[in-house]
Amino acid sequence: MAGMAFGRRTLAALALATGLIGTAQAGEVTFWTWRQEDKAIYTDLFAEFTKANPGITVKFEAFPNENYNTIVTTALAGGKGGDVLHARAYGGLEAMAKSGYYLALDKTNVPELANLPDDANASESLRADGKVYAVSLAGQTLGLIVNKDVFATAGVAVPATWADLLAACTALKAKGITPIANGTATPWMDAIFATVFTNPFLGPDWVKDMLAGKTNFSDAKFTAALGKLIELKPCLPDGFTGVDYATSQQLFSAGRAAIFVGGSFEIAPFRRGNPKLNLDFVAPPAPAAGQPTYVSRFFDSGFAVNAKSPNQADALKLVRWMATKAFAEPAAAKLGNISSLKDVAAADPLLGKIAKLNETAMPYATLVYFRFEAPTGTDLLQEGVQKMMGGTATPAEVGANITAGLAKWYKPFQK
Repeated sequence: MAGMAFGRRTLAALALATGLIGTAQAGEVTFWTWRQEDKAIYTDLFAEFTKANPGITVKFEAFPNENYNTIVTTALAGGKGGDVLHARAYGGLEAMAKSGYYLALDKTNVPELANLPDDANASESLRADGKVYAVSLAGQTLGLIVNKDVFATAGVAVPATWADLLAACTALKAKGITPIANGTATPWMDAIFATVFTNPFLGPDWVKDMLAGKTNFSDAKFTAALGKLIELKPCLPDGFTGVDYATSQQLFSAGRAAIFVGGSFEIAPFRRGNPKLNLDFVAPPAPAAGQPTYVSRFFDSGFAVNAKSPNQADALKLVRWMATKAFAEPAAAKLGNISSLKDVAAADPLLGKIAKLNETAMPYATLVYFRFEAPTGTDLLQEGVQKMMGGTATPAEVGANITAGLAKWYKPFQK
């Protein structure tokens, strides 16, 4: 019954979506997104755009996240769809851009792309032609979200090294506190969990060697780093293999866990859920004292122009504005993001700290480089981590499976 209801909702949304562009009025730009929860924020932001561009209004249309891609693809394939579209990044963008659904952006039609760093533009580019197809919205950072009050009450220091982390886990558990809130039942979070803790053991040079085809995920350095996750089993909630993302969030938000392994995108929801949380965001522990540590970074989403929009000139005006501080600064503050733009400082002190950590960040590699074809790097990693943490696969087996899966389409691994 639930599946039938989901199907009816999807068909209803598709029917609505494929008809929407016909209702657009002259001077009205339709903006499609999956972020219904941000409607009030975007409405306020778009009102400022209209003030700066009299005669152009923006109509906000949100669709369910779980079927947004299907809705947009179906509409665009029929020559319909919103004028400006909230776009995914990396592989999510590529699927749309290579079909000709998005307008290519360059210094001629969107000179404001110069306001964005190269890696942000790359996240919204098509590999085949190197062209940019969306204005990047925000960067996201992965690391440890810490409840400072829990650590202080327990008399335990926030760990700086791997040995510190294991010792802190023991001390926190002795006081009845769950050290790390994360379980492994939600696959996409397992890839984040693995990336956060393995990157400091790998280092940026290892990623460069992998991209150059000098190594792969079967490498002993990667499998050794992956194996460190097994040491964290005692730090996780009881029955962690059955603990999903929502339960992990609740555990941390209620003050019953000291650490949540996640991204900067979690901070605003945690604060809304429990304004009393005294949060910090720190890099994962270094392998040993005196060694470097790294947060992990990727870019999240962006704004594309429908290649067949009848309001393309006005749509481009909106997207150009979204690549300036006039949009990016208030958007970052209201959405709780770190803007992709070069010259937008984070208004929130904690996000400002994270922006500083980003200066030496490593990429979330399986997403940034291996999410373009199937099987994706993130899918392979999260599946392997679930098996490894559940005791049904070794780190070496996980590494070999990731390499073999990616070799189906990633040429450097086919040697």
